[in-house]
Amino acid sequence: MTRPTSQSETLFRRSLDCMIEGGSSPSRGPANYGDYPLFMERAEGAHIYDVDGNRYLDWMMSYGALPLGHAHPEVVEAIQKAAADGTHFASATEIEIEVAEQLQKMIPGAERVRFANTGTEATMAAIRLARGFTGRPKFVKFEGQYHGWFDDFLVNSHPQPTVSLGHRNDPIKIPDSSGLNRRALDDTIVVPWNDTKAIERAFDTWGSQIAAVITEGIIANMGVIPPAPGYLKALRQLTRHHDALLILDETVTGCRIAPGGCQEYYEVHADIVTLGKGLGAGLPVAAFVGGAHVMEALAWGGVLHYGTQNASRIGMHAAHANLECLLRDDGAAFVHTWRIGEELCNGLREIFQKTSTPAIVQNVGPMLQILFTDRESIEDYRAFCSHVDRDRYRQFALALFDQGVYMTPSAALHSVASLAHTSEDVAFTLEAVEKVLSDGA
Repeated sequence: MTRPTSQSETLFRRSLDCMIEGGSSPSRGPANYGDYPLFMERAEGAHIYDVDGNRYLDWMMSYGALPLGHAHPEVVEAIQKAAADGTHFASATEIEIEVAEQLQKMIPGAERVRFANTGTEATMAAIRLARGFTGRPKFVKFEGQYHGWFDDFLVNSHPQPTVSLGHRNDPIKIPDSSGLNRRALDDTIVVPWNDTKAIERAFDTWGSQIAAVITEGIIANMGVIPPAPGYLKALRQLTRHHDALLILDETVTGCRIAPGGCQEYYEVHADIVTLGKGLGAGLPVAAFVGGAHVMEALAWGGVLHYGTQNASRIGMHAAHANLECLLRDDGAAFVHTWRIGEELCNGLREIFQKTSTPAIVQNVGPMLQILFTDRESIEDYRAFCSHVDRDRYRQFALALFDQGVYMTPSAALHSVASLAHTSEDVAFTLEAVEKVLSDGA
């Protein structure tokens, strides 16, 4: 079954006259979607509808920005009420105090909170804060992790041919973009992830110059790659030993893995935590939080962090409603999304085994990705680059569109379960997957 998409094609042709690749982010364009992307018109709950009237079960959830699903009534009501009194004041407001207090209750070590607009902004500010607080220039960034499009981070984040990566003891820095400041990566130390000896070597070499180690709790830019047992705690011990800060980037995992994110789930406490995506329930809201002794370096005359849109009024009201829903009934929303995620993953694994499909599912609760590979697991960036068939996954995901299932076409991204998903949605998805595989995708 091929769904009609002529209106999407027409809009894409029109968009090429005014936007690069027909959109505002390459991940939403032909690089992932083929000839043209689907243009979406509206959404509700777990479903999204394109301009041709096709209905899809949505497992992308705006790249993880919608932990409650689309158009959750309480979030919609909060936005409507806030907008009626003015969109933005760029002044002090009570609602930002309320959201900051919610984050203090949720996140271990969040003694002070500073709001931003995107995950990129939050991680940029976190690195500046770490450098300013420690007086050191360098930081460690891991292969395969994406912390936004700031120059200092844009290295070894995209899949590359394995031969270009260099030896894992001395990774070659591969910039992800043209146009970077020519010295932007001089103070960026690139290290393989899930490799304790590699990070120890980095500290042995540059220890007195390292301001911070920044890491995702779970790699979310190479599908889903969990940390090895004890790895995050090892990072915590090393950074403390060398008087460096540990920055945990929870742009993806925050508001998803647990109320306290990966800190809570893996029982490791960072000095600075960055948040984005799911915090604003689809609105551009981000934050970075940490201990008062570190965060107070942002005070006037110290480490600069401005922003007219920081703590945007409507965004704060959306975030407040979002967090209230997530925390209600002792975090029942997290229990639900974990259950749905596990149901889907277990069902997918059974299908792949039954059909002898060379694929695995890697997940942590509601975060999951299907990886076409002969390996039993993918532990790091290099394994992803070497052993994951990204082209086959893309064909598979695009074929699911015709079955009414909307998963990311990029093997480097991932799917997420939301509060809006049900067991019936899981059954619908599994039936679609079986149909696509039987058709040869």
